[in-house]
Amino acid sequence: MPNTSAKLKPTSAQNKAIQKADTLIEALGWIRKFRETTTVIKLGGSVVEHPDSLRHLLIDIVFMSTLGMRIILVHGGGKAISRAMDKAGLEPRFVQGRRYTDQATLDIVERVLATEVNHDLVARIEEYGGRAMSLNFLSTNVLYGEPLVLEGPDGQPVDLGFVGDVTKVDRLTIENLTYAGQVPVIPSMAVTADGQKLNVNADTAATAVAAAIGAEKLVVLSDIPGVLRDVNEPESLIHSLTATEARRLIADGTISAGMIPKIEGCLDTLEQGVKKIHIIDGRLRHSLLLEIYTTSGVGTELTRDDATAPAEPASV
Repeated sequence: MPNTSAKLKPTSAQNKAIQKADTLIEALGWIRKFRETTTVIKLGGSVVEHPDSLRHLLIDIVFMSTLGMRIILVHGGGKAISRAMDKAGLEPRFVQGRRYTDQATLDIVERVLATEVNHDLVARIEEYGGRAMSLNFLSTNVLYGEPLVLEGPDGQPVDLGFVGDVTKVDRLTIENLTYAGQVPVIPSMAVTADGQKLNVNADTAATAVAAAIGAEKLVVLSDIPGVLRDVNEPESLIHSLTATEARRLIADGTISAGMIPKIEGCLDTLEQGVKKIHIIDGRLRHSLLLEIYTTSGVGTELTRDDATAPAEPASV
């Protein structure tokens, strides 16, 4: 008689399949936890420029939406805009990190960012099996704003042209789409009460949307892995930071240079009510899924000081 109680030894192929099943089981708790919650994803122009990375990111978004998460995509398109300006013989000019936007530049921003890039993202999401809707000036605009006024070193206002800040978000339109299982795709442009279109920083736009919606998460997709203790050592990634800890790292120089305004923007967003912010490298294959549906994640998560440490889902 064969010993039926003996432990079955899987083949190599079966072991690989079992590892995949274990990964799905690990994700199950997180899938339950985040079902029917809202996540705003900010897609930067640097990631848009990597076709393979963009494809995997949009597939991740379709996957997350299919699992019941309400996804809102806010995007920039800086490099595509710069190429279009170069083709038109226009020299890009930046003032305090903002693209100076005269009327000729604004026309290009609207055509490239709010139309071409926006429609392409929607078409790709639908190509990968998802449902998405463009929310731009040709369909339904959801971002309203006012001209941005910055102060120069001399205390005088800095002329930025048609650059704006978001003052109002059409929450109802966005939420109706997410409840229907669609992904709203929003370009970082706004319009004033008198109809003037404005170029808006993509981080600013995503922050405004996340705060208005009361999102569970804001995910910032960039070309950096997150906050590093040593910028030359990827293994020094800090997976979790409170607001106080982040300010301490700014003060001691661990967070420096261009990372400072990004983190300060994240801290402002937390103060507006968004529960968590994730900074991840959008070039990493399936970085969204790895950050949201695994215990360790692949980027840096920022939380408010008064936020209760998230309990891990119960093991299955």
